[in-house]
Amino acid sequence: MEFLDMAVLGFFVVFLATLFLFGEVMVKAKGLFAVIGIVIMSVYFSYHLTAADSMWVVLLYVIGLALIIFDGKVTSDGSIAGVGIILMILGLALPAPTFTYGVLVSMAFVFAAPTSYLFTKVFTARAMWDKVLLKDRMTEEEGYNSMNNSYKELVGKEGITKTPFRPTGTVEIEGKLYSATTDNFWLQEETDIKVLSADGTRILITPVKEKEKES
Repeated sequence: MEFLDMAVLGFFVVFLATLFLFGEVMVKAKGLFAVIGIVIMSVYFSYHLTAADSMWVVLLYVIGLALIIFDGKVTSDGSIAGVGIILMILGLALPAPTFTYGVLVSMAFVFAAPTSYLFTKVFTARAMWDKVLLKDRMTEEEGYNSMNNSYKELVGKEGITKTPFRPTGTVEIEGKLYSATTDNFWLQEETDIKVLSADGTRILITPVKEKEKES
């Protein structure tokens, strides 16, 4: 396995091993990806580790992977997974024969881990990553609504500014007061306006021209 003396080939070995290991964490591969990843990673470690340091370096790597899995199953906020990623990178870089080699295998890990997400496009994703990947979106269909629905009815209506706009302020439309914005310019108080859009939680207004008033 002298080919592993070359940093570039070490990069590809670690990349493939990480891709399959994280692929197993990402999707339901029935252990197949895990076996492939472990076999490939064992080739890397068995070649570079000596009997004296093999145990604690591999343990560092395994603990890091365990923390990532724990985060996905329990905390689901990415904080513990971040520590796990650092431990795994250290476990890969420390046995490297040179600094350049260590940098390359670390980069291989950094590139392969997010690339494993592509497996979710083909295989069934594990539910434990839904929160981390923000798949549970707050949609109106799910009963969430970050926008006041009454704002939608204001589009096209006219009103008057009750405060100066720099560029936000208060407008009066049909006897009710609303917080609004001009987006990029100032307006004086008591200026006739028209609602252009109600996007998200804001109301976008524009001044009414004299011709529009007359018409």
